[in-house]
Amino acid sequence: MKQAESVDDFYKRLPSPASTHVSPSNVGIGHINVFSRETCSVVSPYSRRDFYKVSLIIGQGKIFYADKWIQIDRPALLFTNPIVPYSWEAESVEQSGWYCLFTEDFIQHSERVNNLRDSPLFKIGSNPIFFPDEAQLNEISILFQKMQAEMASDYPHKYDVIRSYLHLLIHEAMKNNAATNFRTYSNASSRVSALFLELLERQFPIDSPALILKLKSPADFAASLSIHINHLNRSVKDVTGKTTTTHITARIIKEARALLQHTDWNISDIAYCLGFEYPSYFTLFFKKHTGLAPTQVRSFV
Repeated sequence: MKQAESVDDFYKRLPSPASTHVSPSNVGIGHINVFSRETCSVVSPYSRRDFYKVSLIIGQGKIFYADKWIQIDRPALLFTNPIVPYSWEAESVEQSGWYCLFTEDFIQHSERVNNLRDSPLFKIGSNPIFFPDEAQLNEISILFQKMQAEMASDYPHKYDVIRSYLHLLIHEAMKNNAATNFRTYSNASSRVSALFLELLERQFPIDSPALILKLKSPADFAASLSIHINHLNRSVKDVTGKTTTTHITARIIKEARALLQHTDWNISDIAYCLGFEYPSYFTLFFKKHTGLAPTQVRSFV
């Protein structure tokens, strides 16, 4: 796994003339741009991005995450964020649709907007892929076309207009999937559990061997959330049915698998960044919870 891809890195991957579409007017208000998917890569690398992206995918392919993949076999609206790494592999020659990438600075430029990470579409654990019906597909396509038209215009307030279209895209997805995908907190335990799970997830992915996992125990998380450890453990168990330690262990194992399969870091580096003082401790931990040695997982790749 390499360092998170920046906006500049993204443009370097685009074929010309797509790379010439960067507008200097973005300076000072964050960044946004809109493209046809005809310019997208057939295969995108497995990595975390430093920007948000909303894509209308018309074409077949697969989205790969650390521990799963999702088949795209019909038009799909995909939301990705700077936290979760992924890769894309096209499976059909014909690929169309649109996508827009934007930084949080762009969406936050409007004082009316809450933190984008608070949107159900971009929160940890939410379903980031939706399959619109024909009517929804038409509405979403029109919004992308309007965004593209504004990007090419000379209207001095075009970024305000584009920001509004982006919010319409987000609300279109939320409106048509509200019953199945978005839930509010029912009580204090739900809130504590959700905060713990999000805090756990925000530590990942680990992009460099120099980065070390900071929160490794229930006590670490309780201190970070400013609550008593017993309150944290009880809330997480009541809501999820699993202990706090079980969640932490599972997430470390998941990250360990991703690092073993998607990087060439040595075992010592992986052990160190995951918070193990000695590689042997990591090996024993990994084998205890997976039944395999780290070298065996790497050899399967």
